[in-house]
Amino acid sequence: MRLETSQGRINSTNEPVGAVPDDLIGRLEQGRMQFLLLVDHIRPELHRYCTRMTGSVADGEDVVQETLACAYYEVSQMKALPHLRPWLFRIAHNRAIDHWRHEAHRASEPLDAALEIADAAALEPDSVLARNQAVRAAISCFLELAPAQRGCVILKDVLEHSLDEIAVELNLSVPAVKAALSRGRAALHRLTEAPPPAPQARQMSMSLRRYASLFNSHDWEGVRAMLAGDVKLDLVSRRKAAGRREVGSYFNNYDRAADWHLTPAWLDGREVLAVLPAAHASATHASAARYFIALEWVDGGVTSIRDFRYVSYITQETLFDLTEFPSHERPT
Repeated sequence: MRLETSQGRINSTNEPVGAVPDDLIGRLEQGRMQFLLLVDHIRPELHRYCTRMTGSVADGEDVVQETLACAYYEVSQMKALPHLRPWLFRIAHNRAIDHWRHEAHRASEPLDAALEIADAAALEPDSVLARNQAVRAAISCFLELAPAQRGCVILKDVLEHSLDEIAVELNLSVPAVKAALSRGRAALHRLTEAPPPAPQARQMSMSLRRYASLFNSHDWEGVRAMLAGDVKLDLVSRRKAAGRREVGSYFNNYDRAADWHLTPAWLDGREVLAVLPAAHASATHASAARYFIALEWVDGGVTSIRDFRYVSYITQETLFDLTEFPSHERPT
């Protein structure tokens, strides 16, 4: 006779069958951290790619996290470790397309348009002008390219992968990569040459400014009072927590640290909190920001906190896309 318990089945000798080891969670976490250390040198490059594939610095990091989670699961089923770089970029590309489709963005042509081979004379793979154009282009411009074109242009002109590498990473033939690259470069050139749209008037929310003011004053009770009961914390790449009590302890780390200052800012059209060194608290340029914190609100209460403190490469893209809010509207 077998009995079921929370620890597993009990056999006739009263010993659990398939019992969960007490240190299982610790071992799983250790394995996850070892995997993240193994791929750490590839993450900044993955983020640059995913940022342009999604058109957003924050969404790009979401895709990186999804990519690594998927890869960690897949590698546990493998007998041998694959070549990391092409494997991770192949996963990231598919995840980025899924994200792009989920967000209801629209491509200018189907994904398989890369299979249409352009005129061979137009397929110059090493154009310095094209590389400069791609590096300078606003992240949002890449969303106007079809996914295959977008991936090829980013990998070749921004990240400087070879044609053979791109073919492996995107599961395309080299001629198809050349075709997508040629068409994508032409489309990106048209986009970057077009006059920029007129800037829209934006007004920072009072709630975000109040949150920043309380945070900078180390008024942690005031900050905690702004949290919703079901608030969720994502200390990206480090830990997650849920509930006002669990999330409340997160502020203790900031209380012990001194070298930071929060400033309301815009990133990818969203309100965020740029985190600057304390010595740069009066900076007028967001390029001084080390990282940022994104909040979500419901009825004036903070329901989500995403803190990018431990994702140091995040500032590689914010230099061009993070615009600090005018100084006359900063919290005091």
